[in-house]
Amino acid sequence: MHPFFQELKQGSLKLGLELTDEALELLLRYQDALVLWNKSYNLTAIRDPKEMLVKHLLDSLSILNDLPQGRLLDIGTGGGMPGMIIALCQPARQCVLLDSNGKKIRFLKQFIADLKLKNVVAVQTRVENEDSINDLGQFDVITSRAFASLTDFVAASKPYMHEKSIIASMKGLVPTEEVDALKDHWQCDIVELHVPRLDEQRHLLLLKQI
Repeated sequence: MHPFFQELKQGSLKLGLELTDEALELLLRYQDALVLWNKSYNLTAIRDPKEMLVKHLLDSLSILNDLPQGRLLDIGTGGGMPGMIIALCQPARQCVLLDSNGKKIRFLKQFIADLKLKNVVAVQTRVENEDSINDLGQFDVITSRAFASLTDFVAASKPYMHEKSIIASMKGLVPTEEVDALKDHWQCDIVELHVPRLDEQRHLLLLKQI
């Protein structure tokens, strides 16, 4: 058994998730791969596996209970957060992980190939690339935890949306002014998240077009 198995299991239970042992093991294999590749490719600033468990795995898992159903696009996925973590826990959901950074996408493609994952693909492109917009099509849910600006994330997401799509933006503090700036065209539901062993504010902003 993986040395962090019980820690991840207890943390996920505190988030109200009942993940299978298989899903927990997959998440830890992902973290192990991230730690290994990080030594050479600098995929994430967090180096310590225990810190990764909280700030990457549990942080990403914290949105699962509130995440809408359907085909998902993770914009600016980086090393795969939260998109890969969602894909590993929800094998019935189709996920596309998008990033312009070649090293990060190479890591994700290798991990997908090694585990023979069927529900997730990694794509190296810029979000505004017209060919990518045409090739990838529309998504039910668009997520990111990489965008500094909520307004920029909404603008980047729009070409990938249909009329019922929902944007799921992971934030620390709620960007109140940006939410107010969008209120004429977007309904925003704010979910307060509580990540075990993380003494920082976390929120999930769910936006849909009015």
